[in-house]
Amino acid sequence: MQLKNARILLTGASGGLGQELASQLSAAGASLLLAGRAEARLNEIRASLPGEAAAVCADLTSVDGIALTARAAQQFNVNVLINNAGAGAFGLLENQPWATVEQVLTTSLEAPIHLTHALLPWLHAQPQAAIVNIGSTFGSIPFAGFAAYSAAKAGLRGFSQALRRELADTLVSVIHISPRAIDTPMNSEAVNRLNRELDTPSDSAETVARQIVATLARNESERHLGFPERLFAWLNGVAPGLIDRGVAGKLAAVKRHAPPHLSH
Repeated sequence: MQLKNARILLTGASGGLGQELASQLSAAGASLLLAGRAEARLNEIRASLPGEAAAVCADLTSVDGIALTARAAQQFNVNVLINNAGAGAFGLLENQPWATVEQVLTTSLEAPIHLTHALLPWLHAQPQAAIVNIGSTFGSIPFAGFAAYSAAKAGLRGFSQALRRELADTLVSVIHISPRAIDTPMNSEAVNRLNRELDTPSDSAETVARQIVATLARNESERHLGFPERLFAWLNGVAPGLIDRGVAGKLAAVKRHAPPHLSH
């Protein structure tokens, strides 16, 4: 994908990774349509970019928000969709209100599928197009304390692979990228404490964004970021019992840092 000629719809643009992606993609010559819910923040980011940029403020968990964003994408003549928006929630499943679980599933799985569905006819009409889904290591290595988030990201990975195979005879590429832990404000203090105790490897938003941009430029279909996470993802596919035992050894720390039981 020639980034200099790309016209990109970037969701979750006002978050830590989204902002860094916007900056690097714009520097590479791409034109950007920034999507998110924080209008003032979106406009600040838009104004800071060196290249062409616009913003659309919408809630992608709503039908109206999807329709508004899809219309703006067509008016902007996008040929690349980056599904970066997501939501996470750390805690034991039985202790989380259903509304929290539902928000994670809707934001991290249903919304990107819905937006992709709305834009597919438009992307089909472009000379070259790409859909980039930003997943997570937890989509391949589900982890205790992140049941809903792991489910959503595993679903996004499956969606990406199935859609890629469905579109194999078209000019629409489907790319799925799985970062490991990212140092962003999305992480709660409880997650930060857990990561410190478990000595969890993490990357800066700048590092992850750089690898995502490179993956898009190479049109690489599937990429796991970080080692040994790539090894563990493979191992979980062939011998999940080994990963079960490894995570079991960390369960006490997960329970120690997980938020207490909340009202349902």
